Amino acid sequence: MRGIVNFLWEVLIIVVIAIAIVIPIRYFLFQPFLVVGQSMEPNFAGGDYLIADQLSYRLRDPQRGEVIVFKYPSMPSQRYIKRIIGLPGETVEIRDGQVVVFNEEESHVLDESIYLPSSALTLGDDRWVLGENEYFVMGDNRPYSSDSRRWGSLPRYDIIGRVFLRIWPFIDFSKFETPIYDY
Repeated sequence: MRGIVNFLWEVLIIVVIAIAIVIPIRYFLFQPFLVVGQSMEPNFAGGDYLIADQLSYRLRDPQRGEVIVFKYPSMPSQRYIKRIIGLPGETVEIRDGQVVVFNEEESHVLDESIYLPSSALTLGDDRWVLGENEYFVMGDNRPYSSDSRRWGSLPRYDIIGRVFLRIWPFIDFSKFETPIYDY
């Protein structure tokens, strides 16, 4: 009988230690995310299992081109994945199938050939002015994405983290880097 009690005590200690390690990592550093839908194809497909880095944005601001996971502003219980296109204080304009970003110094057409196929068109003909702590996000599969073109800017406080790793399907295991734009 004493052996069973010792065994159960050791199991309990292991479970408590595991919980003490896993919970802070899960809630403060990295969060898993399952892609649902086709709004980020061809770069992310439905069923991809991703890890979102929550720590980076506590130390720095989100950057253009990063793929992020966030709470959908109209329904915070839902999680979305999109790419950051416009930063706070900028103006984003879509015209003739291209994205033009205006900031205080200049304007430039966003070269998205790094992550979009050459046949991809960005539909729309509109202009959005971003306030402080507002971001403009779009899906990579532009015709099938519900994004800032439809529901407006994304508040900074809704951003959960940036996509850091794809861990499933294992054959597509990869780390994601922020694209560098040539203006």
